[in-house]
Amino acid sequence: MISVLANKIAALEGFIQQQTQAAKVTAKLIGRLGGGAIQENWALDLDIDGTVHETVLRADAPSGIAESWGKAEEFALLKAAHAAGVMAPQPLWLEPTGAVIGQPFHITQRLKGSADPRKLVRALEEEAGDALAHELGVELAKLHKVTPASAPKDLSFLPPAPGDLIASRIARFRGQLDRLPEAQPVLEWAINRLEDEAPKYARDTGVVTLCHRDFRTGNYLVLDEKLSGILDFEFAGWSDPYEDLGWFCARCWRFGMAGAEAGGIGSRAAFYAGYEAGGGAFVDDAQVRFWEQMAALRWSIMALEQAERHLGGRERSLELALTGLVSLETEYDLLIDLRLPGFKPAPKKSHGAAS
Repeated sequence: MISVLANKIAALEGFIQQQTQAAKVTAKLIGRLGGGAIQENWALDLDIDGTVHETVLRADAPSGIAESWGKAEEFALLKAAHAAGVMAPQPLWLEPTGAVIGQPFHITQRLKGSADPRKLVRALEEEAGDALAHELGVELAKLHKVTPASAPKDLSFLPPAPGDLIASRIARFRGQLDRLPEAQPVLEWAINRLEDEAPKYARDTGVVTLCHRDFRTGNYLVLDEKLSGILDFEFAGWSDPYEDLGWFCARCWRFGMAGAEAGGIGSRAAFYAGYEAGGGAFVDDAQVRFWEQMAALRWSIMALEQAERHLGGRERSLELALTGLVSLETEYDLLIDLRLPGFKPAPKKSHGAAS
């Protein structure tokens, strides 16, 4: 896409000039930012009447998955998160029609820091990791203060949370598996086990808040061991806050650092304490662990869907093809967490271990 964007610089400058009413706008394309299998993120420096603004242009990848919101919806979610005090990039301008560069996009403030999860989980010492986990808990609690009753009108596109959220999620998982070209017996078994356990963890719809639904290491920025930004709101929606808590703690998002149970960086205690300090409700560890298993199931299915984008010919990509293999590791995690006899956790990796 870089050649496409390079050919659209004049159109981008005209769009920004129209949005800002500036006398002169000069855009410089820096390059593509790392990560983002579903989205493409491009660093863009904008000189607006002599002041340089470091920004990110975010557009859809050539193919995607059904759960991901479009640019207009993601922009509205960013606005809501930013207004709630979350350390999200400031949303600047939205172009929802595709008329400027050939596809919809939005532009946000470019925050400093790194989001590389594999480097991060191995770079942090225990004390710094716990401090970061605490910061992340505080930020998540801020997001969870947004409720359907308090939400801005911009979020009216979000469908209401179903009365039985867990049953709805499980039904969705079954539908996703049915649409895949090959049978997935381990995942089918895991769905049945989670369905059996679900009544113990059902909660009233009154607990529903705005959830990130992809809150994990790799989707936040760190600068000098401190949190500098929360990214990627493309999956956000109304849900039980435990979906976010469980997603963050799930083994599949620890990037090999199994002992650091909060995102591969710190302890559950630090993460839970930060969440409660930030105004979140008391954290029930059993609820978190149930939603960790739901997270493993969801991510395993998403990984298979990502691979199918490549295998089905929609978007040729080695990264997408390899993502499908993640499902095998996640299946093993599910067999452990759902207590299938004979399955034991893999050895824990230390901070000094090779990636």
